Amino acid sequence: MKSLTKNAVTLAVSFSAAMTAASAFAQTEITIATVNNGHMIEMQKFTPEFEKANPDIKVKWVTLEEGVLRQNVTQDIANKSGLYDVMTIGMYEAPIWGERGWLQPVDTSGNYDKEDILPSIRNGLSYDGTMYASPFYGESSMVMYRKDLVKAAGMEINDRDSWEHIRDVAAAVNDPENGVYGICLRGKAGWGDNMALMTTMANSFGARWFDEDWKPQLESAEWKNAVNFYVDLLTKYGPPGSSSNSFNESLALFNAGKCGMWIDATIAASFVTDPKQSKVADQVGFAQSPISVTEKGANWLWAWALGIPSATKNAEAAQKFVRWATSKEYIQLVGEKNGWAAVPTGTRASTYANQKFLDAAVFAKAELKAINSANPNDSTLKPSPYVGVQFAAIPEFQAIGTTTGQMVSGALAGSLSVDQALKSANSSANRQMRQAGYY
Repeated sequence: MKSLTKNAVTLAVSFSAAMTAASAFAQTEITIATVNNGHMIEMQKFTPEFEKANPDIKVKWVTLEEGVLRQNVTQDIANKSGLYDVMTIGMYEAPIWGERGWLQPVDTSGNYDKEDILPSIRNGLSYDGTMYASPFYGESSMVMYRKDLVKAAGMEINDRDSWEHIRDVAAAVNDPENGVYGICLRGKAGWGDNMALMTTMANSFGARWFDEDWKPQLESAEWKNAVNFYVDLLTKYGPPGSSSNSFNESLALFNAGKCGMWIDATIAASFVTDPKQSKVADQVGFAQSPISVTEKGANWLWAWALGIPSATKNAEAAQKFVRWATSKEYIQLVGEKNGWAAVPTGTRASTYANQKFLDAAVFAKAELKAINSANPNDSTLKPSPYVGVQFAAIPEFQAIGTTTGQMVSGALAGSLSVDQALKSANSSANRQMRQAGYY
């Protein structure tokens, strides 16, 4: 009997020890929602590095097309569903959601070095001095062009060329019979798709989303001039089906040698100059975005960033991942593994002070110049009441921008006129602003 009792005690102790060990190594699973852009795909490939350093955390990825991502994360965070522990969001969402208490402040303590983050990027992801998302990469927009084609056509491209000059270059290099189109631009409907580009064009034509009384200005002469120019430019010198193209589609066209010019996110520079991805890597030139009547708001400012919903049940693990993926050490890791031209850029001053990066990235100076030139607090020629370059930082803008994007895409596709598109967009915006109590 004594022997049996002793065995039972031994068994109980062994079981308890086993349970304690299992508990020590129990994994917390965090779910991360992200966009299907190149740098995010690379981040997923480095997940084992994070899990190795944090064996108690398991990472699950949900990768979505940009428009779907925005819709899903907005619905999840507004409903406090808790589906995601980390969300890929941007400068539009972070301050608005932070003010509403939907996001947890980013843990920037210790060696994270918050001050190393470029001020315009840091401020754009903050509300009342607190960061509510941490930048994975930052960007502006600029001209990327085929030096060989432009030279062969007897043309030049310089910083801040006029949109009219860009049109003339597009006409000169346009060669659809040989599969080369003069210019590639975003046409796919979405406030962060075609309207990111379209708003910077409209800004440079002297337009604004709202006047000082918050009344929509989409039927103004400036908006009509900008959208008519855009539709005419892409109809004559763009690839077929432009109304379906956003960043990834245009990137694929440019890398395949099918675009004489492409005006889009500076982050694309690392891809179009990579010989593993681009057939024209050694022929790419860069210039600051075109203007019409003003430089104000001619190129956008954005960061794809990682935010943590307040509804998460795994806040500590989520903070660890966000700090890791947006750190100087992560950039160093990518530089050493993939090459310094492939690191996520536009976030930290230390990246642009790194000689290895400067030697590898022929686009570095043009990229930083574009980012530094964008001013969200002064992006329109006429006075406007909102903050933001390619968006207005108010909760209602997401719906307004999406509807306007659909109308502009329809005009590009030829299903309605520019005047019809802008009238419909303005009417919708007016209705939403009235309902929201702006006037």
